[in-house]
Amino acid sequence: MSRRRGKPSDLVGVQQTLTPVLKAKALDNRLPDPILGDEYAELAMRRLDPDYDSGRFGTSQLGLSAVVRAKAFDDWARSFVADHPDAVVLNLGCGLDARVFRIDPPAGVDWYDLDYPSVVDLRRQILPARENYTLIGADVTELAWLEDVPRDRPVLMIAEGLVPYLTEAQVWQLLTTVVDAFPSGQTAFDTVSVSAWRMSKWDPVARRYNARFECGFDDPAALADWHPRLEYVDEAPMNDAPELLAKAPTGVRRLYRVMNLLPGFRHSSRIVRFRF
Repeated sequence: MSRRRGKPSDLVGVQQTLTPVLKAKALDNRLPDPILGDEYAELAMRRLDPDYDSGRFGTSQLGLSAVVRAKAFDDWARSFVADHPDAVVLNLGCGLDARVFRIDPPAGVDWYDLDYPSVVDLRRQILPARENYTLIGADVTELAWLEDVPRDRPVLMIAEGLVPYLTEAQVWQLLTTVVDAFPSGQTAFDTVSVSAWRMSKWDPVARRYNARFECGFDDPAALADWHPRLEYVDEAPMNDAPELLAKAPTGVRRLYRVMNLLPGFRHSSRIVRFRF
């Protein structure tokens, strides 16, 4: 008997948030001067929903901050694999993101994309395979998946749009386990502020997808205190990123400039990097 093919309706809770993020990346690719320029995102979104860009708000670019976030992780990933051509890359909560194709790492890099089995099943139908690339269908918090990953080389762990949906205890366990497992590396992920975490229960998008935030940090750099080998490196801009304020359509650009004047909005989301 053939295996039942996955489809977007099989996704539940936080898994469903991959669609609006993918749509933002697809719409970015249609800008005259895109921030990310991901053709895979547009092709994948069209396969998921042929009419994704129809309707009154079908081509709205309000989600461009998520595209800026992806670009920051891409830039860090390119730099890391350039310096470590034998690296292991863990792209956690990968969704339908095409980062491995955008980065196109050298042959010596082993790249692992991880997400829930239903997401991985859908991903296999939409995005192609490639050499030195492995898909893992697992709950990221059940760390047995790490046993199948080589741990004798430098590692880059990327968690885009993942950490806010974990509890603080789960974030601690994931971060410290990865640091203990590898000789050296970097971790890069985004967080939300404590106020954004607490307000997420009223967020209409979070309510729609039943995907509330589970943790927040006003000073994510302080997470370096969780492990003696961990060191905060830097932060990439998101809501006030120069690329966002330069390349977004005029109306979206104005909206972000106004929103950034509100207390707490500018740093409601943070993109941070650590090394060990």
